[in-house]
Amino acid sequence: QVQLVESGGGLVQAGGSLRLSCTASGRTFSSYVMGWFRQAPGKDREFVGYITWSSGRTFYADSVKGRFTISRDNAKDTVYLQMNSLKPEDTAVYYCATARGLATPNVGDYSYWGQGTQVTVSS
Repeated sequence: QVQLVESGGGLVQAGGSLRLSCTASGRTFSSYVMGWFRQAPGKDREFVGYITWSSGRTFYADSVKGRFTISRDNAKDTVYLQMNSLKPEDTAVYYCATARGLATPNVGDYSYWGQGTQVTVSS
């Protein structure tokens, strides 16, 4: 059973930065993709970006490209989401999730999810 635990959320002013962490446990992740998603109140869960465990290849949603960076520490089974130049519209609960095999931005392709961490950006 895969377990994902996020941390690092909080309240930040617009223009500020936060770094989220997602630590995975339960199995070997070399063939997995780790995705970050977010969900604002009243909205659908949306893709933020992903990273492949093996090669470290990343892909981002247009809305965060150039501001957010995903990285990984394979030795710690941890993935990070560095968020810079935050905007009020980035306010949401942020989730990490894993998908096995094909790297994908589709919510439905991810099998295991963390509990989420709240990010609030004040204007």
